[in-house]
Amino acid sequence: MNKSWLAIFLLFISNYLAAQTSQMPMLQEPPLGGAITIASSSLEGNEGNTYFAEAEKNEKKGDYDEAITLFGKAAFEYNSAKQFSRYGSALMRLSHVHYLQSHYTEAEQVVLNVALKTYSKIGSKTGQMESYSQLGKIYLAANKLTQSMWFYTQQGILAKQIGNNNAFIESVLGLASVKIKKKEYVMASRDINRAELLAKANNTHQFSAKIKEVRSLIPVKTTAKKKA
Repeated sequence: MNKSWLAIFLLFISNYLAAQTSQMPMLQEPPLGGAITIASSSLEGNEGNTYFAEAEKNEKKGDYDEAITLFGKAAFEYNSAKQFSRYGSALMRLSHVHYLQSHYTEAEQVVLNVALKTYSKIGSKTGQMESYSQLGKIYLAANKLTQSMWFYTQQGILAKQIGNNNAFIESVLGLASVKIKKKEYVMASRDINRAELLAKANNTHQFSAKIKEVRSLIPVKTTAKKKA
């Protein structure tokens, strides 16, 4: 899916959401705006699952362009069939492949202007939380640190609301990564230590590698100075 195809796809779907949704509830106003809408086709058939499975295969093979095209087609079919939860999942995967290609603007647009609106429309707090997490990651990679911090914070707020401890730990580590980029090493260390304590309290080891990775980003001199 090239950029012009993506723009047409987003605009098409956007008209649908605009007609169905008068408001998009957010926890707060984000530090930047943007609004694209999306429309559904009149097709009754749904080949979304087939497209989605093929897209996953292509993503694993590293054929990202084909994966983008197929995730886009899957999203279109799910939207046409009014399978909005699957539609949101396809959009998130589409965004992720754009992210893997460092297409940060496209990755942002799919989540901010389409997936997040869809999850808000169907009342999926889990979907909104995952959207916030994805946007935090995208903005971090794009070096838009204020926006990244905002969305990781929103992820943490929703994670607490729905009792998702793992997602909350992810948000804390996300915030630590932002603070490291901002060279706020002491505050980042506190977040890393907090994530570590939370992981131990929840008796989970799945964050061990991530905690080690984020901690390794703090300059050794800073760590040594802190110990001194």
